[in-house]
Amino acid sequence: MAKQTASPDLDDTPQDEESRFVTEVFEPSSSGEFSLQSSEIFPAARSTQMPTPVAPPVSAIIPAQKKPLAFPPPQVVNEPGPWKTLFYENDFSILQQPEHAWLPGEHLKNREGSFLGEDWRVSAGGEIRFRYLQEKNRIRRGPATAEDYTLIRWRNYVDVHYSDWVRVYAEILDGSVYGDQAARQGIDENRWDLTNAFVDFVLFADDETSSVFRYGRQEMLFGRQRLVSPLDWSNSRRTFQGFRYLHKEGDWKLDLFTVNPVSASSGFNDPDIAGTNFDQPNYNVYFSGAYATYTGIENTVFEAYWMWMHNSEPRVGYADGSRHLVGTRAAHLIPISDGIAYDDRIWDLEIEGGYQFGTDIGDRVSAGFATTVIGHTWKRRPWQPRLSGLFYWSSGDIDPNDGFDNTFYTYFPLGHAYWALSDNVSGQNLIDYSLQLDVKPTTKMTAATAVHWMQLASGQDTGYQVNQVPFGTAGNGTGLGSALDIYGVYNFKPWWDLQAGYSWYWFGKYVERTIPRGDCTQFYIQTSLRY
Repeated sequence: MAKQTASPDLDDTPQDEESRFVTEVFEPSSSGEFSLQSSEIFPAARSTQMPTPVAPPVSAIIPAQKKPLAFPPPQVVNEPGPWKTLFYENDFSILQQPEHAWLPGEHLKNREGSFLGEDWRVSAGGEIRFRYLQEKNRIRRGPATAEDYTLIRWRNYVDVHYSDWVRVYAEILDGSVYGDQAARQGIDENRWDLTNAFVDFVLFADDETSSVFRYGRQEMLFGRQRLVSPLDWSNSRRTFQGFRYLHKEGDWKLDLFTVNPVSASSGFNDPDIAGTNFDQPNYNVYFSGAYATYTGIENTVFEAYWMWMHNSEPRVGYADGSRHLVGTRAAHLIPISDGIAYDDRIWDLEIEGGYQFGTDIGDRVSAGFATTVIGHTWKRRPWQPRLSGLFYWSSGDIDPNDGFDNTFYTYFPLGHAYWALSDNVSGQNLIDYSLQLDVKPTTKMTAATAVHWMQLASGQDTGYQVNQVPFGTAGNGTGLGSALDIYGVYNFKPWWDLQAGYSWYWFGKYVERTIPRGDCTQFYIQTSLRY
């Protein structure tokens, strides 16, 4: 499900310094959503030096003003303070403010005039994350089983800028798993590997326009992460290697790319090999495209994109081969005043869809997807409740013998956030109806509960696991089942959070007939420390 947490605070009332990390002033980010305000190409490169030895009051630095509205993020996407899903987009400009709350490792951020010379700026940091997980009867690699295991992930990065024209960014990750007796998944283990290692060359930059050429290993994120995501939920994260060109001009942004998948969590590298060996690009698979974003209309985002995935060694039974996707997304927020001075309620509307075409092992591809989300938030009510509904459809193959492949391929999505937290199915050959309630008991805590009703879009096609692997046998009905998720996150500090969730999945006739098992349950508790 396209799950979303409650929208950030829209109050005009003052906030303490610590809470303000989560509800900072917003502006559109490179992905078309809203992120912490920035006026430089590389936010992390800002100086931490104070302009005068006398600290002015916070009110003089941050004038009282209503913050622009921010779109709710996908569920389980938690970006407290300056840390972003992509660490190379971290924004530590808050350190310029004399009264900022202490952050671990802040002395390693935005170091100007380092030992390399006065034209250099260096930042370093990372995250350590611990998750304990219990699951039973999940549809995954291997037979039905009950498992409880521990996942530990450690990330460290170095970000180096020379003047305003060259940047080198490197990030390593160690993802380990303990206690899992089932077949190893590609998302669970990646020991001491390089997830990012790229160089940026700034071709042009002024206040309104910038052009950047990037080459190397890199994570990618577009839009709502339905199609391209670094998959932060995984213990290994998803990464690519290749070329990108990033252009910004006024309210327009354009991202051009051609890359090869690298990590096992991309679905193209063997997890039994990649987990403990240095990741290598899969040159049999090329992923290219163009992603454009327009934010020139207040409270509105428009996106249009073309993506092409070409696998020179397509796999039988998979939605694979050479596939083009032409798609678009639009999102809009409608604030409703209570007649006094505030935005008492907010409607959020979103629609996204696309058409996929190409070839797959001799068949012509003709597939598509569409989704819409409607939400309503009561900002001035206790806990700021948000009620939302979702419909998602992606095509499945109608006739396996007609020379056409109608199964939609989801590329590299954040499936965990969209098709139930228990991670049983992907968004291929799927119809999903969902309702969700989000609440915000305090400025530091958000929680949500969601229910799904799922079925196959075509009974002549199979079901697909969350990693896009087909399961079951076509012609055994369409009922996948229903799911219930309960999830919450508490941000003790901008750099320390605790998450927990419990999920149920009651399987339908298709699962019972083709891969019989008991119903699925999953529990997890997770904490992250960032520095």
